[in-house]
Amino acid sequence: MDVIDLVLTICLVSNPSNCREERLHFENRGSLNICVFTAPTEIAKWAQEHPNHRVVRWKCTYPSEERTL
Repeated sequence: MDVIDLVLTICLVSNPSNCREERLHFENRGSLNICVFTAPTEIAKWAQEHPNHRVVRWKCTYPSEERTL
């Protein structure tokens, strides 16, 4: 099964200059547009589970290496 990555750039709420990338992996359902359409819901879920972080950017991309779910 092919994978699409939802790449979040997240920063600590207590130190906004301390940022990193977090990758969420999802089943490829045909295109990056589907990822873009469903991303806000997934980002909201992630943010609720990680209250000490803030999502400052995000994008959908194909993984750079072969992955399967």
